[in-house]
Amino acid sequence: MTSVYGKHPRAEFDRDLRQLQDELLALGSMAEKAVVKAVDALRTRDLEMSRQVVRDDDAIDRKRAELEDRAVDLIAIQQPVASDLRMLIAALHVSMELERIGDYAEGIGKISLMMGDQPPVKPLVDIPRMAEKATAMLRASLDALVNHDVERAHQVLADDDEVDALYDQVYRELLLIMVQDPKVIERGTYLLWTAHDLERIADRATNIAEQVIYLVTGKHVDPGRVSKY
Repeated sequence: MTSVYGKHPRAEFDRDLRQLQDELLALGSMAEKAVVKAVDALRTRDLEMSRQVVRDDDAIDRKRAELEDRAVDLIAIQQPVASDLRMLIAALHVSMELERIGDYAEGIGKISLMMGDQPPVKPLVDIPRMAEKATAMLRASLDALVNHDVERAHQVLADDDEVDALYDQVYRELLLIMVQDPKVIERGTYLLWTAHDLERIADRATNIAEQVIYLVTGKHVDPGRVSKY
């Protein structure tokens, strides 16, 4: 009888899965660094750093494509079943989420370039806090993936509420500033876009956590648990 793992022994398949996991972590690190760099560039008004963030997104896109090709090849060659198949499917989903996080970082870089030399309409306090929380969620979700840690994945879902609360606070403060001084509406809108991108980065981290829960339990998270944004 032909093995469900095709022509390759189990040990080789396990090695391929570990390599795929390592590549996912590398992509996650690239995405996290892009977010941190984008927000730092916005805060310090470092336009050259913002340009670098935009340029670096191509490398994230290429990495995601390589990961997708590797995962598809493993599915085709190994014909995995049960938890192995779920792991490969999760890898495909997670790589997509990481690429989108890179896209949001690129978006923040472009927002910074649109602002040019103009200073922000308010001190950047809550936006960096959003970035710090969102990237912490990203790291936790990837750690949960590596360790098949459902409890930690659920904690990532819970942490999303904190990012949503920060977004609400930024939105209210900026709206008040723009109402009081219509001349700053354009600059205020730039920061609103930035806050929204960071909120979406946190949502992508929760999507990864949901993939972990499905990978380990075979059950999907309640679809009613979605971001209000």
